[in-house]
Amino acid sequence: MDKVRFGIVGCGYFGSGLSRILHRMERSEVTAVYGGSRSQLLAEELQCNWMESLEELMESDRVDAVIVTTPSHLHRDPVILAARHGKHVFCEKPVTLKHKDCEDMIEACKKANVLLMAGHIYYFVNGIHQARRWIQDGEIGKPLVVHSERTGWEFKQEKVSWKKNNESSGGHLFHHIHELDFLQTIMGPAKTVSMAGGNLAHNGEGYGNEEDILLLTLQFEGGALGSMQYGSGFRWGEHYIKINGTEGAILIDFKKSKVYLRNNKPPIEHLLHSSVEEDEERAQYYRDADGGIAYGKSTTDQSGFLTRLMELEMKAFRDAVMGIPVEEHLKSLFDGSAARSSVATAEAALTSLREQRWIQLN
Repeated sequence: MDKVRFGIVGCGYFGSGLSRILHRMERSEVTAVYGGSRSQLLAEELQCNWMESLEELMESDRVDAVIVTTPSHLHRDPVILAARHGKHVFCEKPVTLKHKDCEDMIEACKKANVLLMAGHIYYFVNGIHQARRWIQDGEIGKPLVVHSERTGWEFKQEKVSWKKNNESSGGHLFHHIHELDFLQTIMGPAKTVSMAGGNLAHNGEGYGNEEDILLLTLQFEGGALGSMQYGSGFRWGEHYIKINGTEGAILIDFKKSKVYLRNNKPPIEHLLHSSVEEDEERAQYYRDADGGIAYGKSTTDQSGFLTRLMELEMKAFRDAVMGIPVEEHLKSLFDGSAARSSVATAEAALTSLREQRWIQLN
């Protein structure tokens, strides 16, 4: 195979962005798009086929692999249909909102002998990868407790996005599943989980029904602990991950766009992204947001630092489809383990919220 021909399912903010990246990437071609109010315009822009149905795209002999970027609750059927037609699949995060659906998707792709890559973009962030290396190298000893916060404030919307409703996005915990996945790559899958929360300040017209405050507690094998805060009900917004170990600690500060290592050696400051310019761009984004939360729309261009990560992500998928061996630190994106553990833990957390009790994971 000298190039991979892609079909796009879902032509919103991320779908359009990934399409344009693949359109200009070597050894790749976007041959068909489907889904979303702007899909016909995107087809005209890329000069590719606009498909009137999902089945038409999957049946095309000019599609080798499918990119699924529909709203989160609509991931299952396109992935399974793609597998049945022998197409490799990249599925945007969260892979699904239900653990059972996730297992069905993984099994369908395994049975069809096609790839299923989970779209967890944090695996391509330079500083996060460095933090994982530090932990693997023993720079902070044994991790004991981890804490993540992804909070801010949201204002009333003229048109409520699908991202703001539990039924379509899963709420903040699923839509921002990156941190939950990352913490479990460090600590291993959570063994028990408890979550409290509610929709305390965003009710009525102009808001969705997702909880605007979520407080999550995780227990890991061996007694290690984790805590997470999510939501749009925080006037003082934060975005960071802290990992404390027996010999040191790591701070991934998304607002400052820096990663810090502190142990019994001189402290280290590391770039979050691949360049000083990308780090400054992200830091400026948070300064402009001033504690608020914003989401991209289909008409919005991705920032430079995000575009770079999306390019790395698409290159990894294209290379895997072409038979190039997957890098070791990316294998969990392809073997189902990243998708499975993050979805299972998020689902258990929501069960805990509803039933007000600790939930044991298998």
